[in-house]
Amino acid sequence: MCLYSANQFRIYVMKSSYFTIITLLSIVGLRYNSIGVNAANSDQSLLSTHFKLQNPPMPDAKRDSNLFQIINEWKYMDFEYPTFVERQLAIKNGDFIPKNNLPLGIDVYGNRLFITTPRWKDGVPASLVTVTYPTKEISPPVKPYPSWQAHSSPYNADCSKLISVYRTAVDVQCNRLWAIDSGIVNATVKLNQICPPKIVAFDLSSDEMLVRYQLPESQIKQDSLHSNIAVDIRNNDCSDAHVFVTDVWRFGIVVYSLLKNRSWRVTNYNFSPNPLASDFNVYGLNFQWLDGVFGMSLSNGPRSSDRVLYFHPMASYKEFMVSTDLLLDESLWTNGTVDTSKLFISIGDRGLNGQSSTSGIARNGVMFFTQVHRDNVGCWDTSKPYKRSNLGTLLKNSGNETLIQFPNDLKIDQEQRQGVWVISNRLPIYLYSQLDYSDINFRILRADVDGIIASTICNPMFESARKEKFTVVSIEEGQCY
Repeated sequence: MCLYSANQFRIYVMKSSYFTIITLLSIVGLRYNSIGVNAANSDQSLLSTHFKLQNPPMPDAKRDSNLFQIINEWKYMDFEYPTFVERQLAIKNGDFIPKNNLPLGIDVYGNRLFITTPRWKDGVPASLVTVTYPTKEISPPVKPYPSWQAHSSPYNADCSKLISVYRTAVDVQCNRLWAIDSGIVNATVKLNQICPPKIVAFDLSSDEMLVRYQLPESQIKQDSLHSNIAVDIRNNDCSDAHVFVTDVWRFGIVVYSLLKNRSWRVTNYNFSPNPLASDFNVYGLNFQWLDGVFGMSLSNGPRSSDRVLYFHPMASYKEFMVSTDLLLDESLWTNGTVDTSKLFISIGDRGLNGQSSTSGIARNGVMFFTQVHRDNVGCWDTSKPYKRSNLGTLLKNSGNETLIQFPNDLKIDQEQRQGVWVISNRLPIYLYSQLDYSDINFRILRADVDGIIASTICNPMFESARKEKFTVVSIEEGQCY
């Protein structure tokens, strides 16, 4: 076992063993087969497309749990206006340009899906929307959340309302939807910070706004972009919530305390992008993104004090971790008297083209993460060392690479039978080329957490060679993790 210490911060992590087991097990990759993709838009009865696992035959009841399903898909986003006349007037005035709307973030709670549609370009009438789940339509129009009145026009903006929401987080135990509103419009053309960034929260029972906290000017840098959010509830006390918000362009995390109604900014060199991972080559496009800290996921420690925040920059192959208790210690980040540089631990890397946007951890301790350069979804059992042989891949292309293109956001729901949700949106094509609006451009997919990892190295049942639950494919000796 290895001990890392920095002041009072200690993290114990597992050490690999040198072992050999005689029973062979083939860890089988995933492949997906499209069912009715071409008919999905024309036949409303086809509500989902299935991705099949390459597994041994099993009863139908079990097979369903081992599938990725397409829940919704769109050629372009349409909005549900109160009347047809209002919709046409919005189009005429340029307030609604359907082809400029791109879904970015995804969340789910009860019978609703929450989707963010930031104001990347003109003609986005609202940046936080919802659709019913399950839906009767595979390509339903979206409805502004919580209402049309909660969203401000970018012209003569009302900063007390929603401007440009990037991502959301649900704390199920407190029945709240949290969101980070960047306050930025036209970020892809000429960044225009029309309102300060703010954290907001809604009561999901009444859809009333509970929190509106504007980030202090001292915590906003020139060209900051606050784009991701995670929430930590302390000891099941809904008043003792802490919100983590990433500044992807100026490499920081803002920590907000609901109890104190105050925030502080955390910085570390591990928040910065890796120049080697900043070069992207996808869909025939070459571009450079110097995006820093972005993806975040909270561990499931039995006590609040046991939790860690896993994180990674977007332009990086590495994964890092830090104790949440350290992030919540305001004095560490405001007094400037303690060297905090070594409090953040690098735990491993995903290899070449291993860039990831977002991630989430299920109750069984398995982390799921997007793989934007590989058009895939990865997984890792957090009880194992973070090394490539322990990282699973959930989808394998089988001749149709358009079914998932640029998986941009990922969430784990908190249903009794947990699901992993992914939104795919072809973002680079939207930004640097031209989407084909006769084709499906945006998809929301769901898979059963336990089923989708059943035949992968991420299965917690394949936990330890000493328990003789699986065969070692490669033998590694005496490494310290």
